[in-house]
Amino acid sequence: MNMKEFKWTREPQKYSIDENRVEIVTVPHTDLWQRTYYHFQNDNAPVLQMETDKQFFSFVVKTDFSESHHRFDQCGIVMYLDSENWIKGSIEYENEDFQHLGSVVTNNGYSDWATTVISANIKSMWYRFSRREDDYCIECSEDGMNFSQMRICHMQKGKGKIQFGIYACSPEASSFKAVFSNMKFMECQWKAHDGQQPD
Repeated sequence: MNMKEFKWTREPQKYSIDENRVEIVTVPHTDLWQRTYYHFQNDNAPVLQMETDKQFFSFVVKTDFSESHHRFDQCGIVMYLDSENWIKGSIEYENEDFQHLGSVVTNNGYSDWATTVISANIKSMWYRFSRREDDYCIECSEDGMNFSQMRICHMQKGKGKIQFGIYACSPEASSFKAVFSNMKFMECQWKAHDGQQPD
């Protein structure tokens, strides 16, 4: 991928970018969340994205978060349209025993959070983000070859031109280095549904 096509929505204090690797050092109290359950609005995580109007594609990235050590430390993929419409997929550190592999979908200012518990020993994860018009799919993989579905969703403002990429943040009083590599933009790997026909 041409990293010159990527632009910061919010530029972090410390980072490095070359053609094969991005490193982001998080700062405390950065996050993406809107209203639901907690009632607060956090919209200050660093986001690095490229823009496209392509209606069918997949984006793959490998994340390494070996330095994550504090509750909610996270890094992963994102499609950030504006403060009230976005998707993210990541692993959030919880404690020395477990962490949460999950995704958040925010439509019109309200977030949801879907998770599954995984071992705290996992310190690297691949993500594949796919688009089919205004529907989206997030998948994950530990080896970069065999991907498992995390989430399918519809984005109410997900038509036309969008931005997508990577993010990292530390919602509580912590900081860590997130590493992103092996980024690829490719033909859509999320195949058309071949079951029940549309109404």
